[in-house]
Formats: sequence, C-alpha cells, structure tokens
Amino acid sequence: MSPPRRALYIALPGDIDDPATPSGGNHYDRRVCDGLAADFDVHELAFAGDWPRPGPAAERALADALDELPDGADVLLDGLLAGLPDVLVPAARRLRLIVLVHLPLGDETGLSPADAATLTARERRTVHAAAAVVATSTAAAHRVAAVHGLDASDIHVAAPGVEPAPAAPGSAAGTRLLCVAAVTPRKGHDVLVEALARVADQPWECRCIGDLDRQPDFVAQVRARAADLGRVQLLGTRTGPALADAYAATDLLILPSRAETYGMVVTEALARGVPVLASRLDGVAEALGAADGAVPGVLVPPGDPAALAEALREWLTDAGLRERLRAAAAARRAALPGWDETVRELTKVVCG
Repeated sequence: MSPPRRALYIALPGDIDDPATPSGGNHYDRRVCDGLAADFDVHELAFAGDWPRPGPAAERALADALDELPDGADVLLDGLLAGLPDVLVPAARRLRLIVLVHLPLGDETGLSPADAATLTARERRTVHAAAAVVATSTAAAHRVAAVHGLDASDIHVAAPGVEPAPAAPGSAAGTRLLCVAAVTPRKGHDVLVEALARVADQPWECRCIGDLDRQPDFVAQVRARAADLGRVQLLGTRTGPALADAYAATDLLILPSRAETYGMVVTEALARGVPVLASRLDGVAEALGAADGAVPGVLVPPGDPAALAEALREWLTDAGLRERLRAAAAARRAALPGWDETVRELTKVVCG
C-alpha cells in the first residue's frame, strides 16, 4: 500500500470556474489546482464574495473553514483573499500559509487613494505573517517586495505556463487586430481606441474580447468611441473554442495596459506565433521575452495613444517589420514554458 499523500488546502475566490467571469488569475488558479492534484491530496476551499472586499459573510466563512483544518496544515491562499488579516494572521500561528500574489491589492486601478492604502495595509499584515509568499512573475515579486518591505529574494516566483496551440496563419497585410482583456481602465481600452483613431487612414479591423460588466461607465465611453470608428468590435467574454478561433484569426495582439504583473494573453498569442504590441511594463516584457535576441513584439509607454498609434502605423505599413516580428514570435513559440513548470515551482514551495 502506498503511503498517504500530503494534504494541501487551496483557498480561492468562489468564481474560479465561472465561465461568465474569466480572468488570468482564475485560469492560473485552475491550472495549478489541477496540476498540484497529481502529487498532493488537494482540497479546494472556495469562498463567494466581492473580493478583495468580500463582506462579513465571506470573512466568517473563511474563518470557519480555516478553524477546521488540522494544526500545521499547508494552505495555499490566492492573494485576493489576503485582505482579511484579522482572520489570516491568527490562522498563520497554527497553519502554514502560503500567499500567492497575482497583483498587490492596492495596485488595482480605479481605487481611491484611501481604499488603496487600506487594502495595502491589510495585505501587508497577511504577507508578513505567512510562511511563504509566491508571485506570478519576477516583476510581481519585486513589486510585492517594494510595497510590503520584503526582500525580493525571499519571494518565490511561479510564472504562468501556456498551453501549446496551432500556429495562426496570419494575413499578408496584418490588418486583423485583437485585444483580449476585461474592459477596464487598467487594461487601457481608452488608449487603444484613441490610437486606432490616429490610424483611421489605414486598413484594419480590431476585435476586443473581454468582460464588459465590471465598469459600465468606462465601457460606455469606450463603446462610444469605438462606434465613431466603425471598425472596432466589443465582443464581450469568449472562452474555449471561441477564444481559440479569435487568436487563430489574428495578426497582432494589442495589450495597452496601464499596469500588468505578467500578461498571460501575451504568451497565449505567442503560443500561436502571433506578435504582440503592448505597454512597456516589466511584467509584460517578462512575458514577451525573446528568442535568440529577437523580441517578438513592440513595447510602448503605457497610457500614450500617440506612441501606440505610431507603432501600429509601422506594423500596418512595413511588411519587413511584420516579417521580422512573425519570425521572432515563431521562435519564441517553440520555447514557451508549460504549466508543468509552474506546478513544479509551486511544489517546491509547498514542500520547502
């Protein structure tokens, strides 16, 4: 008889598998939960709430669930739950808490300074009480260290993997543009539509795939500008085959984010050999990478429609540039890490 496997409890937001609310964080959590189950006796603890400010019911549910766990239990905690230090700090005295930070809570755009400061202070108490902290990129690790007064070398990194995918054929003119991101200020769709307006003299079409329900006023602003242009589609959420089809029919992925700790859509595009035009952010640059010194995309300053428009014009008018970026994307495609590497890094932390 084989010995019992080590138990691992994973505390998650309740919407992890909700197809109506897909996100990079949810996709990451699902892939690592499934991957870790190969070597651990995984128990998923999902909590409904408006995270990271979930309300008293979710706080009580989390406290009750942790109270039932045996002393010394390993608990991998999604960082969205880290804003409840009154529950987590006492729990950390008898449980081995491992906090997985996708994005520091106070860094989300759209927060008031007071709300950002409150969330940062709460998260700080939790990460300082934790047995280990994991970030989803090197850039995120440095950011977490700076925000919470930690040493970046003490923060573990488990970067997202990517699923292999068929290469997208691409079109000669490169006019098929795609943005995959929830329509929120942090993702920069307002920057995107203003940049597209500056290249309205060029042939192109742009599809935007992502949640349209998070910030209705911002969505209405973007929708109105998109309607003026006539060639921008806001398609809402797409998952599974529909999302795969969108990537397959794309020439260039655009990610104009104002903040990003990694950018999983970047590697999802590269997995199909699709070049990327994105904001120059440390996490995005990390995801974009290079192959034999060739970068498979172009990075521009965040929040700068003129710079984004200039890069778009170069892509649309320079066949040589398109050829070089596609060759670099094809080379990068062959070297992208899989989810097995992500799971391997997390396994080291749990067993460490």
